[in-house]
Amino acid sequence: MDALAISSVPIFVNFRKDTWMQTLILSFQSLGVIYGRLSTAPLYVLESIDPGEISSPDEMHELFSFIFWTLTIIPLLKYAFIVLKADDDGEGGPFSLYSLLCRHAKVGLIPSNRGSSKILNQEEEEVSSDPSKGKPENKARNAIEKYKSSHYLLLFLALLGACMILSDAVLTPAISVLSATSGLGRSMAKISKVFSSRETEDHVANALKKYVPTPVACAILVCLFTLQHHGTKRIGCLFAPIVITWLIFISGFGLYNIIHHDASILRAVSPVYMLRFMKKINLRHWKLLSSIVLCIAGSEAMFADLGHFSKKSIKITFICFIYPVLLLTYAGQAAFVSKNLRVDGAFHLSESIPNRSLEHVFAVLSLFASAVGSQATITAGFSIIHQCQALDCFPRVKVVHTSDKIFGQVYVPDANWMFMILSIAFTIGLHDISELAKATGLAVTVGLLVTTCLMSLVIALYWEKHLFASVCFLLFFGSIEAIYLSSTLTSFFHGAWCLIILFLFFMTIMASWHYGTLKKYESDVENKVSIEWLTDYSPGLGVSRVPGIGFVYSDVDMGIPAFFTHFITNIPAFHQVLVFVTFKASPVPYVHSSRRYLIGRVGPKEYKIYRCIVRYGYHDNVRDTDDFEDQIISSIGEFIAREEYDQEALNSPEGRMIVLGTPLNNGSGLITVTETSSGECGPNLGESESRRGLLHGPSGSSGSPPPPVNRKRVRFMLPPKSPQMRASVRQELEEIIDARESGTAYILGQSHLMARQGSNLFKRLLVMTYVFLDKNSREPPVALNIPNAALLEVGTVYKI
Repeated sequence: MDALAISSVPIFVNFRKDTWMQTLILSFQSLGVIYGRLSTAPLYVLESIDPGEISSPDEMHELFSFIFWTLTIIPLLKYAFIVLKADDDGEGGPFSLYSLLCRHAKVGLIPSNRGSSKILNQEEEEVSSDPSKGKPENKARNAIEKYKSSHYLLLFLALLGACMILSDAVLTPAISVLSATSGLGRSMAKISKVFSSRETEDHVANALKKYVPTPVACAILVCLFTLQHHGTKRIGCLFAPIVITWLIFISGFGLYNIIHHDASILRAVSPVYMLRFMKKINLRHWKLLSSIVLCIAGSEAMFADLGHFSKKSIKITFICFIYPVLLLTYAGQAAFVSKNLRVDGAFHLSESIPNRSLEHVFAVLSLFASAVGSQATITAGFSIIHQCQALDCFPRVKVVHTSDKIFGQVYVPDANWMFMILSIAFTIGLHDISELAKATGLAVTVGLLVTTCLMSLVIALYWEKHLFASVCFLLFFGSIEAIYLSSTLTSFFHGAWCLIILFLFFMTIMASWHYGTLKKYESDVENKVSIEWLTDYSPGLGVSRVPGIGFVYSDVDMGIPAFFTHFITNIPAFHQVLVFVTFKASPVPYVHSSRRYLIGRVGPKEYKIYRCIVRYGYHDNVRDTDDFEDQIISSIGEFIAREEYDQEALNSPEGRMIVLGTPLNNGSGLITVTETSSGECGPNLGESESRRGLLHGPSGSSGSPPPPVNRKRVRFMLPPKSPQMRASVRQELEEIIDARESGTAYILGQSHLMARQGSNLFKRLLVMTYVFLDKNSREPPVALNIPNAALLEVGTVYKI
């Protein structure tokens, strides 16, 4: 493959092309992950309404009309037919929309994107076509790019949407499980009346209703979050039959209630009923809408969980199964309530079960279904955290990919336990379905509104539609969601305030990390030195070269990082071959392996100093492999062989740079030879070890030698056609091989932030939070799997 062929590969790629069989399997699994939330909403939509607020059966009909049209307009029309088309190479959520805007309008504020040099920008322009070329000038894009305030507003919207999804991942398990255990408490109370005397039956029944739901809900929540490590595929296959059984159960009784209680409820699908409700609107009616909005709780998961499934599977499942079944269920429940307004407990879904002997079956089934119902938001929370972390908006946490085929299926252990603790805390602290419903409703409406705002910009800037279409989308869906938002705000002091606590918690984490990362990067750039300092002035300091390869990791992609000059000043020596490695996040899900590395020289050839810029998407894990440095060395070998003849090389102030990726092994660079040997555990700096086995291998008992551990040794050789190479190329490749055999060292710069004396309180709070998170988060990705004996950390302190 020649250089031109490589450069024609897109910078990011969609790995998934599903067959119909795969689509059906994903549709089945999506029932247990995405649609559990929508499916269990009937447990608390009407239950969260105060029965005293409904004055007549006609009002119940009008509320069902709102449910019908809300389900039709938001999840069906907005998400299934429009928003799902705006995926970012198979990924969804507010950050995927934000990444689309960053790529098609210059609005990015992410440090790793913002600091990318002109070299990266030049290569991006060559690989991915600019949508503005050859098209009329986009006034909306020009206006957004011109004003810096709009850049901050877009980032705030993306972070706000992410906070709402994370808050939903806390509140939804609490309300879903608590609503189910409340039904269990009522069922146990009825059973207790059979075995209790008349004097004590009321006391026992009330005690069971009051004290059983919360402890049982907490126990179920612990079990639910403990299952998360099994991954989306296993959980989906486990939970899908439960959701199917649950939906068939409640829709069957919904049909029964329509026929036997109030068949006229079907007339309420007419929008006339909604208009009738709006004509007599008052504060009491307005508050009722804050409960109705819960019927679409889980709609955002259709988009946020897109990376776990596919557009086709999500769309087919909702249109063909979820949508008609939910309408039937709500119609039946509304029909029952309209004829039993004054019956105690009529608003509980369990009361609409016609056969009393099935109440206990319903109670048990609702427990399982409520646990499943929380899965959608938990899974969406994992995806959002993974995206935010890759774009430097969330602290470093461990991310586990649970599927080899679908790269978007992730599990975040630290986030999982955080969700569990917060969910249990709110369950115990509030233990009231109505208050939890108000907080959940506010999270849902804010999340929907954020998606609408970002989506309207995507329509104008990414899809290049007329501005009128973008405005129509914003006004139509935004006005509906704004109505529901205002209704949830009327209940702010009745539970919705809980969302503010969660919002401040998550936003403080994300804003502090973003701010600290940005300031650290800016300080690194300001304090870097030119290449001439290393090549011209370092000999005057008596700097010597030692055998081996040194990998210097920093965030600076041009010049010499400040910490390395500090290192050279105190220890005047560096390795025979030096490689400056920089990781750069791209606002795409995946960077194609053939375009992963950008290789160039630093200084003259005889210095043997190279620069490697490693690009990754927000769903890539470039440090998961143990042979990462070997891939860089192979790419440097390719660079040396093709340096003078590559027509696609990019120009930079430091020299020519070439886009490389997976080693081609076509005889133009270095050939890798892998050897497996058995021996005792111990690091060898001249070899690329299987480091997990070296660092965490099993240890024998005291007095006995440890068992032998298989080790992988990667060696480099010149290709068979090497005699045909130019002498200078062959000599440089031989020096690379010799340096690799001599050993490898890793130099990692650690920048620390401090607030200047006299800084305002807000700035000091952000810096303190960032420092705390930095100390307690995971090691930087470049420090993972590196033997401690080969790792040298050099620290610098910046006062901002």
